[in-house]
Amino acid sequence: METMKQRMLSGKLYKAADPEIHADSARGKQLVWDFNHIPPAEKDKRPAILKELFKTVGDNYYIEPPFYVDYGIHTTIGDNFYANTNCVFLDTAPITIGNRVYMAPNVSLYTAGHPIDAAIRGEDLEYGKPITIGNDVWIGGGTIVNPGVTIGSDVVIGSGSVVTKDVPSHVVIAGNPARVLRPITEKDQAVWAAQKAEFLDWQAQTKRQ
Repeated sequence: METMKQRMLSGKLYKAADPEIHADSARGKQLVWDFNHIPPAEKDKRPAILKELFKTVGDNYYIEPPFYVDYGIHTTIGDNFYANTNCVFLDTAPITIGNRVYMAPNVSLYTAGHPIDAAIRGEDLEYGKPITIGNDVWIGGGTIVNPGVTIGSDVVIGSGSVVTKDVPSHVVIAGNPARVLRPITEKDQAVWAAQKAEFLDWQAQTKRQ
């Protein structure tokens, strides 16, 4: 016999007023409250709380407070992750984030959903659908990612986007609802390689002065 929590994590209808689910939620809310109230002078304490909060987290990660999460324990984060202020992870269903993912301020990942039928919604039945984000993804400020969305690797998402469907790899997307604007190509690599070369040249000259 499956538990209410198992139903929640598998995308079936469930009720959040369940003792096991409530305990997980209370744990996550306490840890994120502790995280958000660490003084700036003691910011070195933040990574340890995040490691306890999330299911797993890779190497070299940082989140700017304030940060908000439903549970935390249903979220997996890869290496070299950064999220700016005011990000929200509603991880009713699993959130899986790859390596080298950067989030600007006010990015929201929403796995939680409610029935379209008003009568059933009024019975406090809800559901969740997982969100998966690949490697090398940059998400612009104010972006919302909706339940059930998978984002590929090497993706740039413009600020203010609402992502309602899956995103392929190697593209720039933006809009509400978000749509593919163009692919990321070798021309992009060449443009940014030239700018990096200019930076390295400037850096070398600076050191010689």
